[in-house]
Parts: sequence; C-alpha cells; structure tokens
Amino acid sequence: MQRPIVLTFLRCANLSLLVLYPVAWFAPLMRAGVLPLFSLNEISVVTGLQSLWGSDVFLALVVTVFALFAPYLKTILLALLHFDLLSTRTLPAIHVMGKLAMADIFLIAVYITLSKGIGIGRIETAWGLYLFTVLILASILISWLSEQLQKRPKD
Repeated sequence: MQRPIVLTFLRCANLSLLVLYPVAWFAPLMRAGVLPLFSLNEISVVTGLQSLWGSDVFLALVVTVFALFAPYLKTILLALLHFDLLSTRTLPAIHVMGKLAMADIFLIAVYITLSKGIGIGRIETAWGLYLFTVLILASILISWLSEQLQKRPKD
C-alpha cells in the first residue's frame, strides 16, 4: 500500500475514535442485578464513574483518567501527529497513553469476575463493553501502524 493511502486511512480511523469514544462512555457495559429474579440495571462508564464519585473520590479520579482522558488524549495526539502538527518524537509518550487506556478494560474484567465469583447477583455483559474494547484495540493498532509508517522512508 502506498504511504498517502495508509496515512489517509489512519487519519480517518483515528478521527472516528473521537466520535465513538463518547458513545462508548454512555453505552451499557454490563447489566447487573442483586438477585436473579429482579430486573437488571445497566452500567456504563459514566454511570460507574457517577457511583464512584459518591463513594470513593480518589478511585473515581483514577478511573476517570484511565477510562476517559488517557484514550481521548492519545487519540488527539495521534491526530495531531497524522496532520504533521506534532513531532514524531512524541510517539513514545503516545504509547504510554495507550497502555494507561487499557487499564480500564482490565478493571471491568476484574469487576465482572469478582461479582460472578461471589454468586450473590447476576451480571451480563452488554454491547458497550464490546464497543469500548474494540475502540481501545483499534487505537492500539492505529498507534502501531502510525509508528511503522513513520519508520518507513517517505515516497
């Protein structure tokens, strides 16, 4: 593939993340209920953060940084890089932002595993969890391809 085509694809894919991340933040990640007979409440990144802010402000701040700010900032930095508004020397910092963004997927997996292990309630994953996971993985792929493109000589 030629460099301009790949760069155009990366630009479009990365800019689409700027629109899709907020959708994923409000999309239901899981449905949870106390007992199997009762209805399930939908939990999203935003509703989870709202709940955390009421009980543990420090944890809420940490999760807010990892789940919202890190992936969004990484996407913005990559967009600036794609449009030659940022130096390629920032790629290592962008990779660090991506690693921070993966922490939220790990946290969600831990919550689901713990709650299923307790056996008190019922948890079902929802479409937002898959969307959020795909967006984070797409962001990692876009970062990797961007780095590979920067290593290649320009046509």
